[in-house]
Amino acid sequence: MNGPSNQLNFDALVVGGGIAGGEAALNLASTGYKVLLVEKELSIGGKMIMLSKVFPTLDCAACITTPKVSEISRHPNITIFTSSEISSINKIAENNFEATVVRQPRYVVIEDCTACQLCEQACPVSVPDQYQYNLVGRKAAFIPFSIASPKAAAIDIENCVLCGACEKVCPTNCIDFTQEVETFQVNAKTVILATGFKLFDPLMIPRYGFGLYKNVITSMQMERELAPTRPFNTVLRPGDGKVPDKIAYVLCTGSRDATIGNPICSQICCMYSIKQAQLLMGALPMADVTIYYINIRSFGKGFDEFYQQAKGMGVNFVKGKIGKISEQGNGNLTLRYEDINEGIVKEADHDMVILSVGVLPNQDASDFFGQDELQLDPYNFIHQTDVLASPALTSIKGVFVAGTASGPMDIPDSILSAGSASSEAISYLIQE
Repeated sequence: MNGPSNQLNFDALVVGGGIAGGEAALNLASTGYKVLLVEKELSIGGKMIMLSKVFPTLDCAACITTPKVSEISRHPNITIFTSSEISSINKIAENNFEATVVRQPRYVVIEDCTACQLCEQACPVSVPDQYQYNLVGRKAAFIPFSIASPKAAAIDIENCVLCGACEKVCPTNCIDFTQEVETFQVNAKTVILATGFKLFDPLMIPRYGFGLYKNVITSMQMERELAPTRPFNTVLRPGDGKVPDKIAYVLCTGSRDATIGNPICSQICCMYSIKQAQLLMGALPMADVTIYYINIRSFGKGFDEFYQQAKGMGVNFVKGKIGKISEQGNGNLTLRYEDINEGIVKEADHDMVILSVGVLPNQDASDFFGQDELQLDPYNFIHQTDVLASPALTSIKGVFVAGTASGPMDIPDSILSAGSASSEAISYLIQE
């Protein structure tokens, strides 16, 4: 049921609360503009806040993201809507956009929640934890993750049995099952789209066995196993809880592959796989780590040195294209691949396989606009009308794009892109 419609006015609407959207919002707010930041998840911070470390410096991702997220959350000129999505955006005139924002109920009063986690302990329902990429479970009453912002509980109403256990133990009585969907009519003078990207679903490549073999996981699942807020105390095979001895990475899973509709390079997979390999060498010194690749694209500053460093640490690089992954009786995995250098088919046994999944476009933004069509590029990312001179410009004047919504890029490039988008938005506002 929809609640009453609310009218709000802001200078800028930023769609997406990841690192690019947050940076753009902060730049605008620090210049004195009122910003509404809309994020569909329960926390801002995007995918970066879920990472272990960043390449090639191996700085802690959470240590970088958490202060930035805190600054965004506390800025007086930024209003944050989490659990919220854009229904539509219409350009009424220059410097006048009307957006409909739908906010889903959290069933918790955020301002009153102390994040004590008593509701989690009392809740009898366990479901897979999407923030740990289904490696472990969580309760139907839960805090998304330890460094979430806002750090407040939420009720997963689809799995909640309405037993009332969480309400009974809540010391501040902040659980409110009467909350309803809220709809807001937002007027903004400019819009920044920072809707990010989607990760390739390896179920689309059945021969790799993801979803069938428990010890075939994605790179984001391994990222969680390596992160400080990880689900286990060490790196474990999901199938039996064993510490793996022989680990394989399959690069270009869902990238550079026209057969699954993504012929372009995702730009980040080589380097994040090498980063994880280095971290695994530190976490499991006795383990063998092999990376199966087509080409290593270490194109950025310090990237090739990082690649050479991984080689020096003992990471094994095999130039080979994986044809099929099959499971043995003990849960180990056999990789059948073409050795590109020798031109022959080989097989190798590993006890854990990580699929280095690629970047896919998030096409949500293309559905926002009715009368004015938002143009996409041939790969369904948001089209940049002047990619060299003004990369933040889109096909709609006053609407700007930031981060991976315009194409695959790493974290520093996403932050630079956010700076470009916020600068263009400020110039547009000044011309009002």
